[in-house]
Amino acid sequence: MTGAAWSPPEFLPILSRGKHRTITKGACFMELASVLAGQRWSDRPSCTHPLLASLARLVNDQTSDQQRHRLCLLVPAVVGLKGEDPRIDARIALRCATTALPVAPANLRNPLAVSVLTAEEVLAGLDGRPAGRVEQRSQAALQAVPSAAEWAGEFAHRAGITVKGMRRHAAPSTVRVAVRAIARGGCDDPDATLRRLLTDVIDDCLALRDHALGGASAPAVRRITEDLGLCVRQHVDGPSTGDPLFVRPALPASGRQG
Repeated sequence: MTGAAWSPPEFLPILSRGKHRTITKGACFMELASVLAGQRWSDRPSCTHPLLASLARLVNDQTSDQQRHRLCLLVPAVVGLKGEDPRIDARIALRCATTALPVAPANLRNPLAVSVLTAEEVLAGLDGRPAGRVEQRSQAALQAVPSAAEWAGEFAHRAGITVKGMRRHAAPSTVRVAVRAIARGGCDDPDATLRRLLTDVIDDCLALRDHALGGASAPAVRRITEDLGLCVRQHVDGPSTGDPLFVRPALPASGRQG
């Protein structure tokens, strides 16, 4: 974050579903993140934790065309949001499972309830707290589907879980199942629920990063994120260039320095 000041690209693409070969075809959530990060065009840029990026891609694709543009305001927050702490994977899985479980269709409740318990077990081990005790949000999600919770308790006790297993298999599977459950389940507004899920996961990841940095994000990181946010906010709310795929972002004041 040192050296020449960051400046946004001349045009920002409008979000659309799926992967795009070039920026002239539009962009998904993570492809736009790669542009804002100044990295090579990709829906898997290195600027974001892989599991968070996976969730963002899924939310992007499952959100309706009418509401997807509202996700743009979240894109700057994932730029630079990464780390090797295994709590990140477990936290993402737990947030996804607890959000989806109360609204999931019947056939997805059991695996999501298992995901709640296994993520809690991994976090208990990593945080050094007693096993078998779950957070209030997890308890509320499990109480919403008592039969699935009972089944999951028996299954999770027999199966067990490791940190490695959580990171490689359980967490990615949980993210996929949770997004599918929200999109196809019984919630009144799937778009809003998916957007809230991604927002909450970003907040969880930011909290873990801030804790690792000693309680607050580095000022340079916060400043560039705010600049990116202003750029994207004007992208969403400002006038279009006339091209349905692109809008011209306004340059934030700090971006004019140097």
